[in-house]
Amino acid sequence: MGMAKTKYIWMDGKFVDWEDATIHILSHVIHYGSGVFEGLRCYKNPNGPVIFRLQDHTQRLFNSAKIYRMEIPYSQDELNNVAIELIRKNGLEAAYIRPLAYRGFGELGVNPFNCPVKVSIATLKWGKYLGQEALEQGVDVMFSSWNRMAPNTFPAMAKCCANYMNSQLIKMEAIVNGYIEGIALDTTGYVSEGSGENIFAVKNGVIHTPPLHASILPGITRHTVMTIARDLGIEIIEEMLAREYLYIADEVFFTGSAAEVTPIRSIDKITIGPGRAGPITKRLQKAFFDIIEGRAEDRYGWLTRVPVDAKEKVTAR
Repeated sequence: MGMAKTKYIWMDGKFVDWEDATIHILSHVIHYGSGVFEGLRCYKNPNGPVIFRLQDHTQRLFNSAKIYRMEIPYSQDELNNVAIELIRKNGLEAAYIRPLAYRGFGELGVNPFNCPVKVSIATLKWGKYLGQEALEQGVDVMFSSWNRMAPNTFPAMAKCCANYMNSQLIKMEAIVNGYIEGIALDTTGYVSEGSGENIFAVKNGVIHTPPLHASILPGITRHTVMTIARDLGIEIIEEMLAREYLYIADEVFFTGSAAEVTPIRSIDKITIGPGRAGPITKRLQKAFFDIIEGRAEDRYGWLTRVPVDAKEKVTAR
């Protein structure tokens, strides 16, 4: 999964050159993980580049910051419009967008209150997170030996930098064992999520997915897929899922802004269903990409168009 640099990154009110987008080594975030971030995509569309669910991602960034008592010194509208302008200035048709709010250099100690809150937004050229073929063929994954955070330890509803040390343990364990990804259980032994994806299982035409209290991030692609499924008349049940339920499911798939809708073909070397994308996963994938790529109506207002012409003004929504 390569990452090509772009021309500009926005940092604290200024568009700076890629090479100059640096922070002080004593920034609080480096030592204590005190940052919150987002990951969202801009897609190539017949009407020009479109950002998927920009406002929802920005709202989640502010929610994460609120949980960690961080006052972001910009409004949501300001950051939305920066993301739009940055895509345009970098001349991108498609991109991965990474907003970050973090505590910078002030004092070196656990107490963060005397460290200023800084904000940056980067736009990256980034391909399919688990590989293009994964969207069609599915991926081989394992249950991780690492659990997700227990309630009242690290808040799972915040997309916080520090939380992703847990994700790294899950991801690294999977990779060194020859898998693409790991699925973590919560501390009670029920299915939680992947290192960076929510998870769904299909059984007898019904979709099942862990609820928010299973130590999961409230995924925006998760919400998208649940909305699309209901539109298609497919029943969805949020409930705690046993590990073995996934083994005997007809279909299992990941969702995430990076992973999009990725089928899982095996877990712990147990083949799931037919060992490839199942019919409901395919329907959801098609409906998802039809909206993003302009073949279906954007009936929920999920797409924010990026103006190609600098004279054209498009306001974020």
